[in-house]
Amino acid sequence: MVSVGPVGWANVAESEGLASPAEAHWLASQRRWIGGWRRYLLMAIPVVYLIFVAASVGQNSRGAGQIAGYAILAAFVVCWLAAPLLFAPDNPLPGFWPYYALLTVLFVAEIPFARAASFVLCVFLTILTVGRLGVKSAPVVAGFALAALLVPVAIPSWHVSLRASFDDVTPIGIPIAGLIVFATLEVIRGNQALAAARAEVARLAAENERIRIARDLHDLLGHSLTAITVKAGLARRLGATDPARAVGQIAEVEELSRQALAEVRAAVSSYRDVTLVGELARGRELLRASGIAADLPTATDVVDPAHSELLGWALREGLTNVVRHAHATTCAVRLSPHGVEITDNGVGSAAPPGHGLSGLRERVLAAGGSVDAGPLLPSGWRLRVSLADHGGGT
Repeated sequence: MVSVGPVGWANVAESEGLASPAEAHWLASQRRWIGGWRRYLLMAIPVVYLIFVAASVGQNSRGAGQIAGYAILAAFVVCWLAAPLLFAPDNPLPGFWPYYALLTVLFVAEIPFARAASFVLCVFLTILTVGRLGVKSAPVVAGFALAALLVPVAIPSWHVSLRASFDDVTPIGIPIAGLIVFATLEVIRGNQALAAARAEVARLAAENERIRIARDLHDLLGHSLTAITVKAGLARRLGATDPARAVGQIAEVEELSRQALAEVRAAVSSYRDVTLVGELARGRELLRASGIAADLPTATDVVDPAHSELLGWALREGLTNVVRHAHATTCAVRLSPHGVEITDNGVGSAAPPGHGLSGLRERVLAAGGSVDAGPLLPSGWRLRVSLADHGGGT
């Protein structure tokens, strides 16, 4: 058997459209059970039951009849054991019902030679019927069981009483075999459904994590790169007239770059540290470097501590958009226990909301809040984020 490593399972998962390498590995193991030597073993085990048929042929037939009975029984065994080859998952040939009809004909042909014991072959037909039709096979299985019980009684030359026919294993064994096969198939289907559900959960979790990382990287890098761009531009303009200040701006660009790298690593590792206090400090510096007069609160005591991180994200997104798009000269931030409002006197925004605002909406909606963003009259833009308080209000 060829060994497949983690990369191999990943390739199998990708080629077959599966959710994960683990699912590909599980399906491969199922296929080994269905198509490997175990399938032949499972098909061969019931053949031992046919010893009773062979013994009955020897007891009830003589000469050519005995030879014919053994030949028919041997043909039935060959056809039964050929099923894994004819109908293997990797070699699905059509013609199940002709194959089923052939086995039925062999069963009927065996009746004169094995008599009552020939109905043991109905156990095999029951296995195939239940495996193919599931719960719809109940009438057929019931018919097999009644035939095994009543037909030997109905033929006087066999000298079988109803009690003796009922005491035989076959009329009871047929429905029992049907129930076992049905229960086994239900367990297999349940395991497959469970595996599919687990794979779907894993796929959704991975997709949500990708969305989270993409959203966080946009928020983090959008703010940091905007600040770096503004400060680099300021340093370029000061280079000729005020080299000392230009060097100071370059030093701040370096520090911002280090902070951005640390934040990206933290976001990917799912250890983010976004606080309202920190974003106010960064926002004040960003607005100052952009030449925008900032009217920002000096304290955050009024804000519910449970909302500090989310309002920090809102403040970061709002101030970044002011610097990027507003062309404003003033910007004001107002805090409340359960919200933040950011306004500017810029040109507003006619462009559709980008990934940053969409990501902010997702965060706020997930927290049970709301986002209101739109132009102000006669000019400017307002971003308002409102969160639910602990009592369920807004």
